[in-house]
Amino acid sequence: MKVADKIPIELLNWLNEDTLLKDLRDVDPSLLVNKELSELLEILDARLKEQKEKHDGGNYYIGTGGTSTQGQRGFNLSGIRVGGESLQKRALQVAEERHFKDFREDRALDIRQFQMAFRKLRQYSKRTREDSDKIDIDLTCRKTSERGGILTLCKEAPRKNTVKMLLLIDSNGSMLPHAKLVNRLFQAVNQANHYSDLKVYYFHNCIYDYLYKTPYIRRNEWIETEWVFKNLPSEYKVVIVGDASMAPSELFNPGGNCILGMFNHEPGLSWLRRLKEKYPHAVWFNPVKEEEWQYVYGSATINVVGKVFPMYELTLMGLDKGIKKLLNK
Repeated sequence: MKVADKIPIELLNWLNEDTLLKDLRDVDPSLLVNKELSELLEILDARLKEQKEKHDGGNYYIGTGGTSTQGQRGFNLSGIRVGGESLQKRALQVAEERHFKDFREDRALDIRQFQMAFRKLRQYSKRTREDSDKIDIDLTCRKTSERGGILTLCKEAPRKNTVKMLLLIDSNGSMLPHAKLVNRLFQAVNQANHYSDLKVYYFHNCIYDYLYKTPYIRRNEWIETEWVFKNLPSEYKVVIVGDASMAPSELFNPGGNCILGMFNHEPGLSWLRRLKEKYPHAVWFNPVKEEEWQYVYGSATINVVGKVFPMYELTLMGLDKGIKKLLNK
């Protein structure tokens, strides 16, 4: 049973009522804890059996605005958010059906600058003599001269698309504020015609055993990451888009996967390293401003991910640097 299925409707109604929240300055630091997900799930089960009424501002029950590890709009270092919207972005899991943003949705956006940046990848394309109708003037003149003035028409070799790209996009959670920017990049890549193959998959926070076919991150709408490793050769250029902000357990611990009902035996960091080993032509674009990487929530994990993949800010300048990195590999 999913955690969300355990939450009574009455409890959700209590949590969603308007409540006067604590001021962060009033929070007692001694009440803040950093617990593992397994312990948090045990606490949630226990509180569900005990709780009989609405609670706000406390440190024990499932409530709002307090320092409990269960509820919403609270201030603890880790916990399980029950409904509501993210405030501190510290929840290890969310006990509610997620509403993932579809980055593929068509919108009236100016994506030309993104398209121009990705056009540089055409330098990987090869020229062939197949099915060409254009005359190569210089080559025709040279060959005609070599044959004593006998006209020798030479066709221009067209450029054949040989670039293969794997685009991996972080969906939902802390990525929602960046949805419009990520959508522009997706549209630029998806509408381009200079790839011989393009594969697009999604993940949430970190890459584990599965990559998802849609940004909704639904069970069984996935493909095994191992399948990707076995079937997409190392020549693929890999572009990863995400803020790299997550709980450290999601990177370092087995079972750190924050998708409800999923358990990863291999830590997320191990999966990232394997991805980089398989695909040396890989870069990571982060929609968070680079000047904030050292102090925003998730700065520790941003730093670790940035040591695995060359990481660039998702701006035109950062995109240009990232594409050049792919070209220089």
